[in-house]
Amino acid sequence: MLNHITQTTLLLDEEKCRRNIAMMAEKAARNNIRLRPHFKTHQSAQVGEWFREAGTEAITVSSLKMARYFAMHGWKDIMVAIPVNIRDMALVNELAEKIKLHLVAVNIETVQALAKHLQHPVNLWLKIDTGYRRTGILPHSHEELDAIVALLEESERLQFTGVLAHDGHTYKQTDAEAIRTIHHTTVFLLNLVRDRYKARFPELQVSIGDTPSCSILQTITGVDEIRPGNFVFYDLTQQHIGSCSFEQIAVCMACPVIAKHPERNEIIVHGGSVHFSKDSLVGADGSLIFGRVVELTENSWSEPLEGIELVSLSQEHGTIRASKELFDKYKIGDLMGILPIHSCLTADAMGNYTTLDGKRLEHLSGIAK
Repeated sequence: MLNHITQTTLLLDEEKCRRNIAMMAEKAARNNIRLRPHFKTHQSAQVGEWFREAGTEAITVSSLKMARYFAMHGWKDIMVAIPVNIRDMALVNELAEKIKLHLVAVNIETVQALAKHLQHPVNLWLKIDTGYRRTGILPHSHEELDAIVALLEESERLQFTGVLAHDGHTYKQTDAEAIRTIHHTTVFLLNLVRDRYKARFPELQVSIGDTPSCSILQTITGVDEIRPGNFVFYDLTQQHIGSCSFEQIAVCMACPVIAKHPERNEIIVHGGSVHFSKDSLVGADGSLIFGRVVELTENSWSEPLEGIELVSLSQEHGTIRASKELFDKYKIGDLMGILPIHSCLTADAMGNYTTLDGKRLEHLSGIAK
């Protein structure tokens, strides 16, 4: 597995990845809800096919450009989960002509622009801010909601499809009960909004999407679909939250050792912020860590080793601090395996994947570059 690797490489364990996909697909089926996975984590046509093989028919993306990429690879039911960029109306109309396009709005100005310039029907979802405080309409902003819904009623091409939320604040939790509370609060608030309009729109749906709640909860009620994304790979953040085990993390960076400094037991690898991003976690001693070191094997990698961590990143360099025993284990030219803090950003930075059997898989950012 390792002999052909000459530079910083993002390894993908296909078996783990497929298990993660199957786990979430089974959970959705068991709860009789739609799995509309967020493809922003992997952004890969080949990984997308693994979802298709598991029965996925509808997907979520984070940009119109990403929607076009997956539409080109045969996906016909796509939600762009970020509030729609009305400056890109030409691409909106291009996609709406070819696929079942779902767009998200958080204000009346966007709805007005869509109503005026759309050339083909689209499904419109209203994003509700249920506590994350990033963007969205507050659930009790009845005057604002009523005005938007009235405009949707008049539009020939905008179909009011449902209400959705993203519980990004679950990422700040490490207690399963706190995550369940956030989830149940969101579902309650979304259903309050749906109930306000269901007499006029009886087919209105509720959609939620965050990996922590979708991973931790076994029973999911009160929603029509879930949109988790990070679960396809997981990462150290999700393990820290409690969403997954180390065994479920399906990506690992292979970084060449380029320098060693015995006077401070530090190993320098070619793997910096341009590879990992700058996301971090607080380590056991209270300092920041930017990744955990694992032992690369012929078939995969081990759980994180104790006494050795990625403690600093510059643009191209990564600094690993190790115990004397582990420091002596590595020599110049070796490959070190490092689990990422945030797999979405690491994958986007790297632009491709190498599977354990040596196959190279594409990533949208790598194509764009």
